[in-house]
Amino acid sequence: MLSVRDLHRPGLLDASFDLADRECVAVRGPSGAGKSLLLRAIADLDLNDGVVTLDDRSRADMPAPQWRRLVTYVPAEPGWWAETVGGHFPDWSGAASLVDALSLPAASRDWPIARLSTGERQRFALIRALLLRPRVLLLDEPTSGLDPEGAAAVERLVADHLALGNSAIWVTHDAEQAGRVAARSLAVDHGRLTEASR
Repeated sequence: MLSVRDLHRPGLLDASFDLADRECVAVRGPSGAGKSLLLRAIADLDLNDGVVTLDDRSRADMPAPQWRRLVTYVPAEPGWWAETVGGHFPDWSGAASLVDALSLPAASRDWPIARLSTGERQRFALIRALLLRPRVLLLDEPTSGLDPEGAAAVERLVADHLALGNSAIWVTHDAEQAGRVAARSLAVDHGRLTEASR
């Protein structure tokens, strides 16, 4: 279980909640409300204060790279460091089934990053994250650039991840998607996190 207590930083006010194994929680709120700040703070990517634990192990007691492999942030606009898609996947064979599940062509391994659409970038970023085998996925609008078919494929893949005993926090502006992927929702407004009514 992921436990967040009094997590705060500029733009985020004392957020506290628990996330059970196999659970997905949707996070909703207006643009600029602090949703991405919440995910980045949980991942410890920005300076923040508060207590975050995973399976009773404190984030403070782990090296940052270890924490971020266990609690993995997938940004809405992922970063890239190699010229080609395959350059981001040292073991392409491990990625191949996920590439297929997200309806991406096998030939995309050799594509330059500049060729990718927004939706393709989002899907490859999710594959990169899943290959880390994280316990918690922090998903920042992972389907915002996808058509309904592509979004459904992402939802199925995340559901498979949850079925293995993992969990996810999913930021979305889509109320219908929130209802599909999550059993409960949190709302962020002006940096304040509250339990949302469904």
